[in-house]
Amino acid sequence: MRRLRALIIKEFYQIIRDPSSILICFVLPLILMFIYGYGVSLDLDHIRVGLVLEDTSPEAQNFAQSLANSRYFDTKIGRDRKEFLDDIIRGNIRAIIIVPSYFSSFRNRPDQIAPIQVLADGSEPNTATFVQNYATGVWQNWLQQESISKNLQGLSLIRVQPRFWYNEELESRNFLIPGSLAIIMTLIGTLLTALVIAREWERGTMEALMATPVGIKELMLGKLIPYFAMGMLSMALCVLIAVFYYHVPFRGSFMVLGVVSSCFLLSALSVGLLISTSARSQFVAAQGAMVAAFLPGFILSGFLFEISSMPVPIRLITYLVSARYFVSSLQTLFLVGNVWSLLIPNTCAMLMIALFFFSWAGKRIVKRLD
Repeated sequence: MRRLRALIIKEFYQIIRDPSSILICFVLPLILMFIYGYGVSLDLDHIRVGLVLEDTSPEAQNFAQSLANSRYFDTKIGRDRKEFLDDIIRGNIRAIIIVPSYFSSFRNRPDQIAPIQVLADGSEPNTATFVQNYATGVWQNWLQQESISKNLQGLSLIRVQPRFWYNEELESRNFLIPGSLAIIMTLIGTLLTALVIAREWERGTMEALMATPVGIKELMLGKLIPYFAMGMLSMALCVLIAVFYYHVPFRGSFMVLGVVSSCFLLSALSVGLLISTSARSQFVAAQGAMVAAFLPGFILSGFLFEISSMPVPIRLITYLVSARYFVSSLQTLFLVGNVWSLLIPNTCAMLMIALFFFSWAGKRIVKRLD
């Protein structure tokens, strides 16, 4: 214990003297939280569209007003679709919504299919899909309002009132930011330990450590404990920013969050420690951390890309990525609460991954120079 305490104190002094660890632990999370909070969003508002009014009847004018009042569209009104062809080709607008000259007679048709036409810019398929869905929603809302204003004629006896129990505000930020915490901690946890032993080799202090009676387990613990404490402080900082700055709801227990975060941080630190056993320079260690931890965590964790839509071999690989379990746990704790049937298996999986990589790193760390 005396040797271990001395190593921990030595490592804390090293952290204080080396500003790179402080930058990785506290400055990098702030930058990434800002980027993920404002730069990554699945919500599309104020899409620029051109609205062609070939019908000037009161009903057509009313529908055009509904489109203009929607927060999803910024409409530019014209009388001919040719006015907007250059704009949609240049990308100035994302769609052309056409209200034809026979719009006011749609109620006389037996099927009452919407007569409007939506021409979306196919160069951005996701935006085109959003435009079509939003236009359909505006049309349905307008039909309902018209039925109510005309003494409920044609209104269905059943009215659907949807209620959302998960992410009630329907804001992508509420589940993207908790997921981004997992990606941030993956990068930070792996980088912190990946650079540790590589830095010792670069500065020539590893030979001095090997000349001491310090054992392999003591060396590993002496390196991990200080960076584990820094990683937990960084996690606490990110959670405070998510809750109090971005106003993401938190419905779980902070104690459970601490336990789950500790298990994930152990897995991230173990991967970084394994990388540091093979890299003799900090540059190689940093590149290894990006390739072995950050990229799999970003792509295969379900943070942005749905795991269920991936091919079966890739889905099987995701079970080996600890960020997959942490993303799911964080989104559950923030938006739902303490769902033990999900949190306990995820925590056990992260502990098993951490144990595997710690064992692998322990076998690779030997007290010799070759």
